[in-house]
Amino acid sequence: MTTTLTRSPAATRADTRTVRRVAAAVLLPLGPLSVAILRGILPYHTTDEGSGLLDHTASALGRMDAVVWLGLLATLTLVPSALAAGRLAHRRAPRLTLAGLTLLVPAYLVLPIVNNDILVRTAAADADRTAALRILDAAGSHGAAAVAGVIFVAGHILGAILLGTALWRSGAIPAWAGICVIVSQPLHLVFAAIVPNAFLDAGAWGLTALGFAVAAAGVLRTSNDDWDLGPTA
Repeated sequence: MTTTLTRSPAATRADTRTVRRVAAAVLLPLGPLSVAILRGILPYHTTDEGSGLLDHTASALGRMDAVVWLGLLATLTLVPSALAAGRLAHRRAPRLTLAGLTLLVPAYLVLPIVNNDILVRTAAADADRTAALRILDAAGSHGAAAVAGVIFVAGHILGAILLGTALWRSGAIPAWAGICVIVSQPLHLVFAAIVPNAFLDAGAWGLTALGFAVAAAGVLRTSNDDWDLGPTA
């Protein structure tokens, strides 16, 4: 008589839910926190143009190098950060979450086009100021840069408002933390473009990071079964 041995699904398939859930919790505040630090040390104002932009950057090339690296970190983490927040909120606020992510994710994806800090850093170190200004003007006037700018500005402000509201309405985070996310990006707009202030601009992004950090704590408290289904055969 021949006996056939079979393995249970649990024995053959690794359960990676804890790793993915903890990774989501780590990534949640990391994206906005990297931008908060970036905005705080940025040597120029968003409203600077031409020679003023290059002069401010040339006077602080070390800080600008840090800005470039933080921009890379933000590019890698902002989308996972938003998706993790959306996953936490979507069960109880699916429409708000979908609307927020529909705006927020494209806004973060076009960040490498909108964020030209590497170009600014390189141009500021160039002794030929006329050529540097010409290159910056050409890059800024490109049609793709204009479209990306609209997507980014509208998406990351309205998207954060909707996602913060979804996190609040779903009960995923306390009301005060939801309000932090909701008001953070309108404040960023004020302190980046209307009344430029690097310290307050960093604080505005810090509110996003704070709200997402509270969401991260909620992710860590969530069971694996509530976060995701287990492995199947």
